[in-house]
Amino acid sequence: MSYPDAPQPAPPLPHTSAKLLAEAAGTFLLVFALTGTATFSAFFGIEPSNPLGVGFLGVALALGLAVMIGAYAFGPISGGHFNPAVTLGLAAARRFAWREVPAYIAAQLVGAIAGAAAVLAIASGGPLGYLERTLVDGFASNGYGELSPNLFSLFSVIIVEVVATALFLFVILGVTHARANAGFAPIAIGLTLTVLLLVAIPIDNASLNPARSLATAVFAGTPWLVQLWVFLVFPSLGGLIAGFVYATLFDRETTAPGGPAAVGRLEAAAAQPSNSGAPAASAPVPAAAPGAPVASAPRQAPATSQAPPPVQTPAAAQPSASSTAAPQAPPAAAPAPSPTIHPGTAYGSTPPSGTKR
Repeated sequence: MSYPDAPQPAPPLPHTSAKLLAEAAGTFLLVFALTGTATFSAFFGIEPSNPLGVGFLGVALALGLAVMIGAYAFGPISGGHFNPAVTLGLAAARRFAWREVPAYIAAQLVGAIAGAAAVLAIASGGPLGYLERTLVDGFASNGYGELSPNLFSLFSVIIVEVVATALFLFVILGVTHARANAGFAPIAIGLTLTVLLLVAIPIDNASLNPARSLATAVFAGTPWLVQLWVFLVFPSLGGLIAGFVYATLFDRETTAPGGPAAVGRLEAAAAQPSNSGAPAASAPVPAAAPGAPVASAPRQAPATSQAPPPVQTPAAAQPSASSTAAPQAPPAAAPAPSPTIHPGTAYGSTPPSGTKR
């Protein structure tokens, strides 16, 4: 028999204020890295053809690395959402409480706007006209039609935002599943975001994050604010679709063979009378073994404390004529009772794999 280990005390949960601060800090890091790289490093200096610029490949890598670092740094505190679409998708997948969604989104918006403001504060100290040119170029804001980097239509932008955000949420839900190796989750999430940005940046500057879109559009001005609704609605829609679909298709689990359901069936079978040739209740009781006490009908207990001497019946005292004529066959041994199988002894001290956590 094995016994389960003593339960370890659960670590204290972070306070709500700590969670919100972690979400704001992580979103600040994300927006600061993205807009800073797009503003200062995508085109090194003033000349766009300068070969020292990292281009949109460097911008995609900067965002992916920032999300990975933020997940390692702030994920243990708040879960590392840094994105309203991620928060909505996790809530739709029943991984996050709906009642906490508004506060998380508010913290993400505050962190995103602060990150964009920090980049603009740095740009204000650049060469003459550097800040103005940054804002006129859109400050890495998202857009469609004339505001798209390659003049893609609204239809194309809607498709890329819904599909890319849904894929991003599928990866997040998969790598943070209870059966996954949680230590590598931030790496997979950051690399996935990098790949998706390589697809979406030429189309609409790659939102996938309503907080990031709002933070840059607020400073870029009216043309970008007019189209902002697209990048608030459709990334959120993609996150919700992914959350509901994942919970429906991939979070359904069954009891493994030999699990609690099987144990219950075995215990019920053990409680039933055996049909393998055991004598019925009405069959004659086999003769007692030599030296065993003879069972008798219940009778009134004597008034004295001394037990009466054992009574020998005539049939037991003297053997019958038939028993002397031919030896009687020894009585058949009674079948051993069926053992009851209990969880924790037959299946070990840990629950079978596949059970719902």
